Amino acid sequence: MPGFTTRPQLRGDFGMVASTHWLASATGMSVLERGGNAFDAAVAAGFTLQVVEPHLNGPGGEVPVVFKARNGAPRVLCGQGVSPATASIEAFESRGLDRIPGSGVLAATVPGSFDAWMLLLRDHGTMSVRDVLDHAIGLAERGYPVLDRIAAAIRTLSPVFSRHWAGSAAVYLPHGAAPAAGSRLRNPALAATYRRIVAEAETVGEGREAQIEAARRSWSQGFVAEAVGAFLAGPVPNGAGEPQQALLTAQDLADWSASYEDPASASYGSHTVHKTGPWGQGPVMLQQLRMAEDRGVGADAHEGVSADFVHRSTEIAKLAFADREAWYGDPNFSDVPLKELLSSDYAAERARLIDDGRASLDLRPGSPGGRTPFQPPVYLPGETPGDRTTGEPTVRNASGVQPTDLRGDTCHVDVVDSEGNMVSATPSGGWLSSSPVIPELGFPLGTRAQMFWLDPASPNALSPRRRPRTTLSPTLVTRSDGEAVLAIGTPGGDQQDQWTTTALLRVLNGVDDLQEALDTPMFHTNAFPSSFHPRETVPGDLVIEPGVGEEVVEDLRARGHRVQVADKWSLGRLAAVARDPESGELRAAADARGAQGYAAGR
Repeated sequence: MPGFTTRPQLRGDFGMVASTHWLASATGMSVLERGGNAFDAAVAAGFTLQVVEPHLNGPGGEVPVVFKARNGAPRVLCGQGVSPATASIEAFESRGLDRIPGSGVLAATVPGSFDAWMLLLRDHGTMSVRDVLDHAIGLAERGYPVLDRIAAAIRTLSPVFSRHWAGSAAVYLPHGAAPAAGSRLRNPALAATYRRIVAEAETVGEGREAQIEAARRSWSQGFVAEAVGAFLAGPVPNGAGEPQQALLTAQDLADWSASYEDPASASYGSHTVHKTGPWGQGPVMLQQLRMAEDRGVGADAHEGVSADFVHRSTEIAKLAFADREAWYGDPNFSDVPLKELLSSDYAAERARLIDDGRASLDLRPGSPGGRTPFQPPVYLPGETPGDRTTGEPTVRNASGVQPTDLRGDTCHVDVVDSEGNMVSATPSGGWLSSSPVIPELGFPLGTRAQMFWLDPASPNALSPRRRPRTTLSPTLVTRSDGEAVLAIGTPGGDQQDQWTTTALLRVLNGVDDLQEALDTPMFHTNAFPSSFHPRETVPGDLVIEPGVGEEVVEDLRARGHRVQVADKWSLGRLAAVARDPESGELRAAADARGAQGYAAGR
């Protein structure tokens, strides 16, 4: 018996795009209709998201991509920029800081998204720089609709913009006031930046790849890098108006480029799930799936959301995320025991810690190979005073954090075409609340360095030219013959690999309708250190949508979970596309939560 859906699952055989904003999905579909492939569509949609969801991502941010070209193996494109060459634990401790701030230029890493999108376009796309930037430029010039969440974010931050961040005020406070929801907002400076990149790319001649390389140079070694360097040459005020001298320089941009690598992968039943390496949090999904398979969690996921399913999934998540803090970091700098962490034997050992009758209130990292885990400091909610509005954008943490706390969101896009090319990407960072807009460019820098620990014992310790362990976590699924069958993901910070894992367990255990899998009530825990400043832990926490029913909620409370019932339809903004290799049928769905994500296709 089919379950409830808010909208139909899309079905066709030409192409499918699903994203967190209808304009990005429309952009991707427009590119497919004009003869582009899934990679062209994903790149164009990614640039559109920078314009229409500026409270969630921007050109100064980053993007990880998991993809499979029709005749290739699954791959990861790392668009996560590194820390500056002069970044060090001592540089922050000398400023009296025990954590890297969540806003301001001190937390800036190298902007990674532009180079990553260009590299994907060069190596796997078919279109030009002009083609993929056309929609984004037009929306920035003509204006885009201001959603309720954008208006709320700007309204909350307008005192910062008007008093301290003149570049941000010029873009986001037109006529000296925050734009109303439903109005239109322009960003002519960003449009001019991308128009200049297109113009400089086309000066090298007709060759598509030569133009893409010229665009990459304009960004990392040309006028964009020069403007970033000039903006950061002197002190820049943070959100409180305090001057900060950034560590990032134009040379840092010139020294870095996006890169490809093999995914971290694990089997679940007859499928294989592919994620980023441990420089992202992606492997926590793989650990969760391993433990879920060991305990039989998910076998009845198609029947709805039971108290047993929520309890066991939550306890599994706590164990996996405890391991994230203990073991994950940039593998170019840290010895991450990923093979052991993803082994069936280790999963079985960890799963034995789960008590079906009682929720754990402890952070319990494992000891793969007998190693001693890193134990991060525990900061409880309310212990850290100061500005809490800019570490992580736009979604209220339902676990007792005040409504003015703008946390927990980003963007996502999935694309599949008729040839079987499939892309999953989670662009984020460089949002409007992160740091001041650079007037000449029309966008702010990101604050991803806030995810580093200032403790040399951590596998995610700050050091020069290192990738911070991010939360950005796209997902690609292949079946036993290697064919790509599903791309899925969501915004949501630390919640990404909880909500997506829940939906994926449904899909891999018999829920054929993607929309039904996304629409089922969601839940998550914050019972581990947050990835974002001020890095708080909420022991025993369980946030759950009321759609599970009062009986399930009371059962979970009886097991010791500290349950917070969230608002209806408030957890997650998932998107997914799928392909049946035998029939060639394509499917897509997008979460109705947030009232802006849509799928498009035919």
